[in-house]
Amino acid sequence: QVQLVESGGGLVQAGGSLRLSCAASGSIRGVNTMAWSRQAPGNQRQLVAAITSRFSTNYADSVKGRFTISRDNAKNTVYLQMNSLKLEDTAVYYCGRFTDGMYYWGKGTLVTVSS
Repeated sequence: QVQLVESGGGLVQAGGSLRLSCAASGSIRGVNTMAWSRQAPGNQRQLVAAITSRFSTNYADSVKGRFTISRDNAKNTVYLQMNSLKLEDTAVYYCGRFTDGMYYWGKGTLVTVSS
């Protein structure tokens, strides 16, 4: 099984930027869809962004225009560039791969946006 390890989370002021990285233990070249989701305390997990093997992307309305997902198959890494961060972006962010009809998620990285 390919393991996913997220990094890049931390504390940032509102309006700031962070770039999250997701390193896979194996090749992601054959994985059709890689994605980022997030879960804030007391909330359900929300799919934030996804990218296909053809580099087609989709975003949740709440992050559209502020977040950018990308993938580097040569490095087996997926990124989430987050700009213009808002207080409501505070959450644990998870990287996932869609395989065999379901998502497999990493353990997450915490993003805290302060005022």
